[in-house]
Amino acid sequence: MNDANANAYREEAAELLSELEVSLLELEERPDDAELVGRVFRALHTIKGSGAMFGFDAIAAFAHEIETVFDQVRDGRIPATPALVGATLAGRDHIQALLPLAESEAARLAPQGNLVLDQLRRAAPLPQTPPQLPAETSPVANPAEQPAETRTCRIHFEPAPDILRWGVNPLLILRDLAKLGDLTLVAHLDRIPMLDRFDPELCYTYWDAVLTTSADEDAIRDIFIFVEDRARISISPIEVPECGETPRLGDLLVSRGDAAADDVERCLDSRPRTGELLVEAGVVSQDKVDAALLEQQHLATLREKRRDEAREKRPTETASIRVPAAKLDNLVNIVGELVTVQARLSSYALASGDAEAAFISEEVERLTELLRENSMSIRMLPVGETFARFRRMVRDLSATLGKRAELITSGNDTELDKTVIEQLSDPLLHIIRNAVDHGIEPPERRLAAGKPAVGRIQLSAAHAGAFVLICVADDGAGLNRDAIRARAIERGLVRPETPLTDQQIDALILAPGFSTAAKVTEVSGRGVGMDVVQRNLDALRGTLSVSSSSGAGTTITLRIPLTLAIIDGLLVETGDSRYVVPLSNVSACMELTSAEREDDRQTLLSVRGKLIPYISLRERFHIAGERPPIEQVIIADTHSGQFGFVVDRVIGDHHTVIKKLGRLYREIDEVSGATILGDGSVALILDVEKLVSAACAEADHELAPTFAELELT
Repeated sequence: MNDANANAYREEAAELLSELEVSLLELEERPDDAELVGRVFRALHTIKGSGAMFGFDAIAAFAHEIETVFDQVRDGRIPATPALVGATLAGRDHIQALLPLAESEAARLAPQGNLVLDQLRRAAPLPQTPPQLPAETSPVANPAEQPAETRTCRIHFEPAPDILRWGVNPLLILRDLAKLGDLTLVAHLDRIPMLDRFDPELCYTYWDAVLTTSADEDAIRDIFIFVEDRARISISPIEVPECGETPRLGDLLVSRGDAAADDVERCLDSRPRTGELLVEAGVVSQDKVDAALLEQQHLATLREKRRDEAREKRPTETASIRVPAAKLDNLVNIVGELVTVQARLSSYALASGDAEAAFISEEVERLTELLRENSMSIRMLPVGETFARFRRMVRDLSATLGKRAELITSGNDTELDKTVIEQLSDPLLHIIRNAVDHGIEPPERRLAAGKPAVGRIQLSAAHAGAFVLICVADDGAGLNRDAIRARAIERGLVRPETPLTDQQIDALILAPGFSTAAKVTEVSGRGVGMDVVQRNLDALRGTLSVSSSSGAGTTITLRIPLTLAIIDGLLVETGDSRYVVPLSNVSACMELTSAEREDDRQTLLSVRGKLIPYISLRERFHIAGERPPIEQVIIADTHSGQFGFVVDRVIGDHHTVIKKLGRLYREIDEVSGATILGDGSVALILDVEKLVSAACAEADHELAPTFAELELT
């Protein structure tokens, strides 16, 4: 087996398993939805068929067992009960466990697979026959290949005479086939015997069909999946002419294999009425001619329909390809280097005073900007797939805790950098687990409080400038601030006499090792959770806010930057040092004269009638040198409000390629990274949120409602 094909199958199967999980969770809520049952069946069939093709026989055989059950569900013989959905979810997990293993290693997981099948048999009786893989598998060169938008094919369906005795109704198969698109059908009756030899338990009819559909060949073969061993089935594509005349009847008969080309040509030379002559000459039967005539009419109708659509609007073709994530990362790294080189070119052109060099520099800057935007957009992915993973967790955790809760998502199309999404899974995992464990009450308590028995957890995402706001809101009991304060005093986090606001008490849940659980369980009590969220958010340069109302629920909002690779920044200078302030935080710039400033580290500046505190970077970072007569103040929006940062000079906008700091500097919270400037020097990227929190904590001034303000002992 080719490694590339195996990896392609694993990627495709992983996507199908994600879709399968979502479909099963929706089916549990809507067990009578036939479309959901069909989606589950098709996912299992594709996993099975492609698995058999690429040598994943253990997966194919296991998926075949579950697929057999859902064929009975599809036919209405078995209901989609919660027990069946639960067993199928366990089967989905088993397939996922088998996926990374080689076929020789899959045998060691056979006992787990047998347990799942036993659970499945208890939920729905399975046929006691050994699993059989389909004799033929559709020739797909690459499981990631996408089907064409529309295709027309010729289908021959010739069931075995005894097919009725096996409980199969061919008319139901043809009805399902008609649901896939435009179908032209002809029944061949030439095999029906005289009445004295007619057996009502035998099927004498066979069919030819022409189907135009947007479904791929696998979907068409799915219709016949359970009669493949008891019927002759052929599916062949038909090329529909975009222009010119509709194919002649004789040509169609030859292409269908119903007549020889020489016989057709001989008859065409004699008489113009091709069909009648061919029947009279005994070349083909009348029903073969009828089938070819229907195909001819179908193609003519389809051709006219396409011509009308082309007149109204010229169709556009879209295509997508699968690219390894490492290649995208390399592309962004190269673009980052190009941005740095472009900055050097701009500096050189400006210093040289050469008009031609300045023109070239501007063109390179324009093209670099376009390349930067396009490369970053490629890495942007919708958060919906990440959100969908948590529905299963909420379902299983609710059952474990004896609660009833549902996860409702919105803003699934909101896009984030793939690197950010990867690091976002753990924080959301802990927040949603806490919402189910600590927030949502048991059903009896909710009913007593006048709430629905089923708790709701709302997971939403929305763009906010260069950031994405992700909110997790539950309608549970809310934070127990008395218990939080008591636990904080017990652990020595605050002194008993320290007055705390509600917001400060809520911030205590972010303390490392903090938990109000009375005992340790599988879910909580170990003090690991929200502090992990805070650490991951620090790595993402994000912030977190908590709001809660007793009896009404809790809302936790994450503010995450769109990307971690390249940002727009404002380059500033103080003394010999240069810094970058993320442009997404900057709201204004203004001057500060020597007459307006004071000697304190933090002072207040009047901006449009509003007093805003400011911090001098020279004093904050102990930079030597004299302050200029007129300094610049960068007004930045932070989670704690507006703050000013005093610098010597504002240089201007700068496309900032973020570089990680070395191991010795990773504990410096006030700096989130560094960038290389056009002249080869290094500028530090300021983390304005951490800078404000640290400055306020050191000054012992209650200007920012964050955990750093609390009086820690």
